[in-house]
Amino acid sequence: MITRSVRTVLLASVLAVSAPAMAQYTGPSSIAQSTVKELLDNGRDDQKAILKGRIVSHDGDNDYTFEDGTGRIKVEISKRRLPAGQPFDHTREVELTGELDKDHDKVEFDVDSVRLL
Repeated sequence: MITRSVRTVLLASVLAVSAPAMAQYTGPSSIAQSTVKELLDNGRDDQKAILKGRIVSHDGDNDYTFEDGTGRIKVEISKRRLPAGQPFDHTREVELTGELDKDHDKVEFDVDSVRLL
């Protein structure tokens, strides 16, 4: 006989597996495309931006290094923001949408979405 708590866990598992993947909007955006150099030289704290380039290393937890040919920047990407079921490596070009987190002692880019190109 299945207990109520086991039934609840089973139902939650089935719903999680059968839920559709999150859709991503891929049309035009009012957020400006930028480069790492432009953000590092002129970026404002909380400035929204789009970066195109490559994630060149995973630095632990949600921390990665991103490179676009003009420079490198630390980026923070929550696991839920990574493309589900689409593994990629340092050679794959990506588009990151997010905002600059600029403090007096550190600069990083907080990623809202990752799109494989």
